[in-house]
Amino acid sequence: MAAALAAGRRGAVRALPVPGAVRGCGDAADWGRRERSYWRALRRRVLGPPAPPFAAPCQVGAPVLRGAAAAVGPEQMGGPELRELTAALAAVLRRGPCLGLSAPQLGVPLRVFAAELPPALCQRYPAAMRRAHRIEPFPLRLFVNPVLSVLDARLVTGPEGCASVRGFSAYVPRHWAVRVSGVDEHGEPVSWEATGWAARVVQHEMDHLDGILYIDRMDTRTFTNVSWMELMD
Repeated sequence: MAAALAAGRRGAVRALPVPGAVRGCGDAADWGRRERSYWRALRRRVLGPPAPPFAAPCQVGAPVLRGAAAAVGPEQMGGPELRELTAALAAVLRRGPCLGLSAPQLGVPLRVFAAELPPALCQRYPAAMRRAHRIEPFPLRLFVNPVLSVLDARLVTGPEGCASVRGFSAYVPRHWAVRVSGVDEHGEPVSWEATGWAARVVQHEMDHLDGILYIDRMDTRTFTNVSWMELMD
């Protein structure tokens, strides 16, 4: 389930407070203002802004998550930039751990995504949920310039989260079975007929390539902060 561009927002480390101003819940006065600690500001000044592909997924609000990604050109196939991107996708995906991750989530607006569900991670799902949603392990799969076709148009609603909308989840309707076709990082044709949970992961990542997040398709009444119980404790 899976992030960019860091426009180096330079400026003061900390904005000066406005005399008499009161900050409260829902106060929009600070929207868009970013405050950094002294050490963060110093590190950024010395090292410069991070460059994509980033080491962690961008969060909602980053413009790269809301634009349609560009196709990878033939001249880029097998090149060092694409190899670096695919290696970063696999590394961040596994470190998450996530089930899927798209290039825009790492700040690269290209039509590339990776997905993987190792057996150990699969076993974390309750048995009843694994049966209902056909949650089965699948190896690392990488798609460049993927194209999606629906094999079974039945809509099944299930829970989703996203590494770029950290800390939240919601129920989202997805087609039960799809086929995704494209090429790998070397330009070799690849395809995958995905069913159940794997199909959900594919559709989630394909949405990322068009600037769509799961919150655009969710049942809004199911939107949940996954830590709400701990926060209320």
